[in-house]
Amino acid sequence: MTNSNYFQQEYRGQLAQDRYGLMIAARLSDASGNLPHDISERLRAARTQAVSKRKIATARTASSTSASDSAATMTLGDEHFSLWDRIASAIPLIALIVGLVSITMIQNDNRAREIAEVDAALLTDDLPTAAFTDPGFIQFLKARRDPSQ
Repeated sequence: MTNSNYFQQEYRGQLAQDRYGLMIAARLSDASGNLPHDISERLRAARTQAVSKRKIATARTASSTSASDSAATMTLGDEHFSLWDRIASAIPLIALIVGLVSITMIQNDNRAREIAEVDAALLTDDLPTAAFTDPGFIQFLKARRDPSQ
């Protein structure tokens, strides 16, 4: 199933749920006209209370976005990050940088060690001068040094 088919099915499902909700709301609205006055007043008060609680809950957790020209910003309600929160959010970035620097240093050390081994092999062996100009000579030395090949 492709992404577009998946989203189309999700959209159709959402539309079906919305239609079902509207049908239920219409039936409840039709039936509310036959209710006694005291019950309809209690329902109105409960509805008002539920809406006001919903507004307070969404005001706390809602994120607001604003766009100006070609830039958009996003703020997370009234939350203010303390110094410790900012430090804690920077720790993964610091760990990543330290890891990358360590990997680079280790690779440079390994490369220098390999070059030193090749140079030592060249200087300690008795070879004809033509061997130094052969392009496959370094591969030969590496193969001879690595017994797994």
